[in-house]
Amino acid sequence: MEERLRKQRPDVWFLTEFVEPWLPVRDIGNLRRVNQRSQQSPLPAELPVTDRTRHRRLRDQGSLARTDLEAILDAGFVCHLGVVVEGHPMVVPTVYGHDGTDLFLHGSVASRSLAADPDAAVCVTVTHVDGLILARSVFEHGVNYRSAMIHGVPRQVTDPEEKLRGLRLLTEHAAPGQWDYARRPSRKELAATTLLALSLAEASVKTAIGPPDDGAGPDAELGIWAGNLPLRTTWGAPEADPLLPAGIDPPPHIAGREAAPL
Repeated sequence: MEERLRKQRPDVWFLTEFVEPWLPVRDIGNLRRVNQRSQQSPLPAELPVTDRTRHRRLRDQGSLARTDLEAILDAGFVCHLGVVVEGHPMVVPTVYGHDGTDLFLHGSVASRSLAADPDAAVCVTVTHVDGLILARSVFEHGVNYRSAMIHGVPRQVTDPEEKLRGLRLLTEHAAPGQWDYARRPSRKELAATTLLALSLAEASVKTAIGPPDDGAGPDAELGIWAGNLPLRTTWGAPEADPLLPAGIDPPPHIAGREAAPL
């Protein structure tokens, strides 16, 4: 099959030579993407405390465990990139992937800022809303959530091998199995794609989970309902492209995600 691909699609074959044999690993319980890393991250197991990552409010909700950061990143695939472009702040949603050391994300908007100031810092956030905390008083209402903030100066990935590896991470993070199923980028497409790498060295993590905390206070005498309203996101059934010829069914790695949690 490799020889046939080399002859039929030389524009794609050259890309396959750059790809490391990273295998998609799936958690059967929730079908989430877990990166198969070639080696353990060289970053310390404990997140460093800096002026940008110090927990100043609700410190009990903060975590310094890098495993908590990776769990939050593994649980989603959309982040928000905060960057200053031509003097104006912008927050751009985009997809991402990571290898435990660097976060890879599309960054055509941020690349404009990098061109003007290569040392410009950015902030990337990933947030998962797990539900509402409905207390007895409006003041005590809240949100159960998991969030991460990554700070640093991104770099534009220009090396073809690293760019392809980053794009594979990004693709497999959102849709495990899709990199080996779909056509891979051509030279022209690869050149037109802007990929940024942001170190995961400087990051902060916060999570909130639990019921309202006013059950032992004076408002407990009000006699009104209080508790949590969980929020769960699941995948729907695959919807075929209207132009797709009849008889082409979704592959197992796509069909199998129906009704599975994000």
